[in-house]
Amino acid sequence: QLQAFGGGLVQAGGSLRLSCAASGRTFSNYNMGWFRQGPGKEREFVTAISWSGSSTYYTDSVKGRFTISRNNAKNMVYLQMNSLKPEDTAVYYCAATMSVELEKRPELYNYWGQGTLVTVSS
Repeated sequence: QLQAFGGGLVQAGGSLRLSCAASGRTFSNYNMGWFRQGPGKEREFVTAISWSGSSTYYTDSVKGRFTISRNNAKNMVYLQMNSLKPEDTAVYYCAATMSVELEKRPELYNYWGQGTLVTVSS
């Protein structure tokens, strides 16, 4: 019901835009998040956006570089990633939560998409 795409190989300092497409149900009234899992690491929170798009929250390591947005009419969520660093290399996942809060914990998300791989070369 959620599918992330748009990953790829990019050089350090470059940009990528990830997209998350929802199908089968509308997620316009869900808060949405992006997570990532790097090689040999646990899944970590990246950013979240409220159902209306009016509130966002970022982990410190991506603040000022990544921007989350959504288009509820298209049932899409986006992650614009700029100034990419090798440490951003990971599989990126989008997820939806029924919580009214902008959640950081993955266990509080109810729906997950398949990930998309982002590789940043130095």
